[in-house]
Amino acid sequence: MAQSTDTTDWVSRYADEVIAESERRAPGKPVVVASGLSPSGPIHLGNLREVMTPHLVADEMRRRGHQVRHLISWDDYDRYRKVPAGVPGVDESWAEHIGKPLTSVPAPAGSAYPNWAEHFKAAMVASLHELGVEFDGISQTEQYTSGAYREQILHAMRHRADIDAILDQYRTKDKATGKPKGKQQQKPVDEAELEAAEGSGAAAEDDGSGGSAGYFPYKPYCGRCEKDLTTVTSYDDASTEMAYVCTACGFEETVRLSEFNRGKLVWKVDWPMRWAYEGVVFEPSGVDHSSPGSSFVVGGQIVRQVFGGAQPIGPMYAFVGISGMAKMSSSKGGVPTPADALKIMEAPLLRWLYARRKPNQAFKVAFDQEIQRLYDEWDKLEAKVAGGEALPADAAAHARAVRTAAGELPRTPRVLPYRTLASVADITAGAEDQTLRILSELDPANPLASLDEVRPRLDRAENWISTYVPADARTIVRAEPDTELLGSLDDEGRESLRLLLEGLDTHWSLDGLTTLVYGVPKVMAGLTPDAKPTPELKVAQRSFFALLYRLLVTRETGPRLPTLLLAVGAERVRKLLGA
Repeated sequence: MAQSTDTTDWVSRYADEVIAESERRAPGKPVVVASGLSPSGPIHLGNLREVMTPHLVADEMRRRGHQVRHLISWDDYDRYRKVPAGVPGVDESWAEHIGKPLTSVPAPAGSAYPNWAEHFKAAMVASLHELGVEFDGISQTEQYTSGAYREQILHAMRHRADIDAILDQYRTKDKATGKPKGKQQQKPVDEAELEAAEGSGAAAEDDGSGGSAGYFPYKPYCGRCEKDLTTVTSYDDASTEMAYVCTACGFEETVRLSEFNRGKLVWKVDWPMRWAYEGVVFEPSGVDHSSPGSSFVVGGQIVRQVFGGAQPIGPMYAFVGISGMAKMSSSKGGVPTPADALKIMEAPLLRWLYARRKPNQAFKVAFDQEIQRLYDEWDKLEAKVAGGEALPADAAAHARAVRTAAGELPRTPRVLPYRTLASVADITAGAEDQTLRILSELDPANPLASLDEVRPRLDRAENWISTYVPADARTIVRAEPDTELLGSLDDEGRESLRLLLEGLDTHWSLDGLTTLVYGVPKVMAGLTPDAKPTPELKVAQRSFFALLYRLLVTRETGPRLPTLLLAVGAERVRKLLGA
């Protein structure tokens, strides 16, 4: 198989490492990479990095001809921990289900799905499909309730003392004194970072300690109320007889664990068990799992010493933020999901955000005005790639964004600047006939024949304008001229408007109007329209632009003037400028 020679691309470097490690562990078998997602609420853009990091590496290996399985474990057998804020169709009555498996909690009111987990899983599955992510989904509810992990559970119970000893090295408090241990105290994790990871099984960091009858790495769900507020009171290795009591409803039961399927291993044991069971070679983890005593670190010892497996190669990934928002937390309302992002940006752009940054580099997804600059940056990169001028790492990130090993992702056939489309959508409020008229006049020599040529980018820009631009920031064109302002203009102001109006017919295109609006202040200063701007000239241009905005849209700022003039139309521009 061909090996990558591009040492600047993080994806290629990890692919090299994972291929070599997989051949060492399991020669000739498919390479296994993994992600874990808990559908405890909306699965947000921070959680998406848990998937995109192994996806990009898996896809690079597939391009090289390797067989790869990308497992996504849906942690839908996790306990329901809290009622997330801001979820439509959910109120505080859902608090009665806290402690049950996510698949035993009712879906939000009005949902088409049978339970809470399936409701939130469905939106993520649809987004992953749109993003071109190929994966094998595994329901942990199905795995546990079918008895698939029976031998692993019995093995863990037999070796509970060994597991307890490993975990005890990292516990933050001494059992006897209740005081923090010394050198091995767990490093504090930033509270905001923990909040951002809430909702995932990995964040629960449960190790199963605390029972007076000793340590047990297994937690049964109650046979009466279905909650995990249970305590194992005894266990016999020979017969696998286990007794437990539920502290929520008082129910007591004695079962044979060799036949019992209503419970799960605690998280710090469950994760390493799955590494060994699935043969995972590559799985990233968030920064909240990388401190001493966290599940990834402890899991490395448990998988080797208890389950006889190996810890995956596991890069730490940094958090993903949103422009203008704090770190994301799925336990709080209003946290953007991949589906939200895909409504305002095309899939290749969202893929690019995750591909161009190393996993340990934080970045933000733009939902504010920054999305326009982001699209400008993307379009410049596309031009550089087309011209063979992009740096190797930039070209690699672009290639991973626009296609997978399975083929190209859908693209907008005719690329127009996102900010232009957004401005037009803002002014026309989505009226298709008006939008087509304006966009057709951007380049009269090559007019747009149909709006389909600029979709889906146009749809994304319209969604952004209608969803994320505040009403008071929307552009409203004047219905009538501002006669008071026009009457107050001095000779210089009136002359500048005359020059603009005089040039409308001969400059009626995007490029022509750009030359015109920047050129009027130059002519007023006695210069030619192509003269280079000076600091004084820039001041004059800003003053002229502010006047035009006030006459057209009542504010001193707005969409780019050439686009605004096209959108308003020549006849209406003449009327509003006093012609």
